[in-house]
Amino acid sequence: MAAFTLAGCQPVPQPPSFQATDITGAAFARDFRLTDHNGQVRTLADFKGKVVAVFFGYLHCPDVCPTTLSDFAAALQQLGPLAERVQVIFVTVDPQRDTPDLLKQFVPAFNPGFLGMYADEETLKQLAHEYKVVYQKTSVKGADDYLVDHSAGTYIYDPQGYLRLLMPYGSSPDAIAQDLKTLLAPS
Repeated sequence: MAAFTLAGCQPVPQPPSFQATDITGAAFARDFRLTDHNGQVRTLADFKGKVVAVFFGYLHCPDVCPTTLSDFAAALQQLGPLAERVQVIFVTVDPQRDTPDLLKQFVPAFNPGFLGMYADEETLKQLAHEYKVVYQKTSVKGADDYLVDHSAGTYIYDPQGYLRLLMPYGSSPDAIAQDLKTLLAPS
C-alpha cells in the first residue's frame, strides 16, 4: 500500500517545452513526394529515424531563405554528432528558375547534408496547399526577373515522422538547436 501511495506522489511527466510553435497532431503537412537535387524521388519515410526540417523558398530570395539556411547550418554545428540525425530540406517555390543544378550548388553550400527539392508547377501547388504554404510572384520586371513572396516558417518532424513544430522565421540558431535536441532525446 505504501509503494502505491508513493507512486501516486511522483510528478506527472510534463510534455517537452519548445521554442517553436508546437503543432503536434496537426492534420496537414503529412508527407511529400519530391525530387531532390541529385535526381532521387523522396518521401518523408526516406528519413525515418531523423528529425526533418522542411522549408519552402527560392534561390533568388534576398533575405529570408539564405538566413533560414544559415541559421539551421549554425544550429547543426551546435549539435555536433547529433547533427547526423537531422535532415534539412529546402523546397523551391520557383521551379521556373531553380533548376536541379542550381539547387545542387546552392543548398549544400550551407551544409553538405542539406537537400534541395523540386517539383513541377502542379505538384508544387498541391503540396503548398497540403502544407498551408503561400507563394506568389511579385515585382515582376521580366520573364526571369521577379521576386517571390512566400511563407517563411519551417516545419519540423520528429524521428518517427510526425509533424511537431513550426519554427518561425528569425529563430536563433540556439533556439533551433534546443528544439532539435529535444526532439532527438530518447523518450
